Amino acid sequence: MNTKLNNRPLYEEVAEHLREQIFAHELAPGSWLDEQALALQFGISRTPMREAIKVLASEGLVTMKMRRGAYVTEVDRRDLEQIFMILSLLEGQAAKETASKATENQLTLLDNIHQRLEKTAADRDIEQFFEVNSRFHELILEIAGNKWMNGVIVDLRKVLKLQRRNSLANGGRLHQSLLEHRQILQAILKRDSIAAELAMRNHLANGLEATK
Repeated sequence: MNTKLNNRPLYEEVAEHLREQIFAHELAPGSWLDEQALALQFGISRTPMREAIKVLASEGLVTMKMRRGAYVTEVDRRDLEQIFMILSLLEGQAAKETASKATENQLTLLDNIHQRLEKTAADRDIEQFFEVNSRFHELILEIAGNKWMNGVIVDLRKVLKLQRRNSLANGGRLHQSLLEHRQILQAILKRDSIAAELAMRNHLANGLEATK
């Protein structure tokens, strides 16, 4: 396989391709990343490959093991509980801030995204639901505007993508998730900061339960 790379810093482009392979489980959780073989696959030297792996390690997608090399991160139940606990606190705060500071145009955009979410749920299109759901959460973070908090959330959500896509296929979770998004949206539209925070934290608590 000879993967074509675009005109970006080489290690960033390689990291993006590896990230996509990890999310697609072409590189499965727990699998060893053979630097030499991957460098040959991309037609590059081992130095940019090593830098790309470091980027993924900083995001939590790759785990470095002493004298054993790099492995795709495996997420266990304790990891999930800890990640969702942090997300609940941070995304709850983001929803709270969004309810108080969003402009009318931003509220309209958030409402429009939710309407797209409603349609994907009605169509039972889990792939599109997942993508629009991500955009809904991303916009809340953008409106909240705390780059430090948002950076932590983005990295944690990347780790969740190692397994979370399947949780939406669990019995009734798609419908329940949609109802929870409605509650978050309504609280934000009413500019009820406390209700928005609670609705977001409830949404994430239920998301954790759906991973069982």
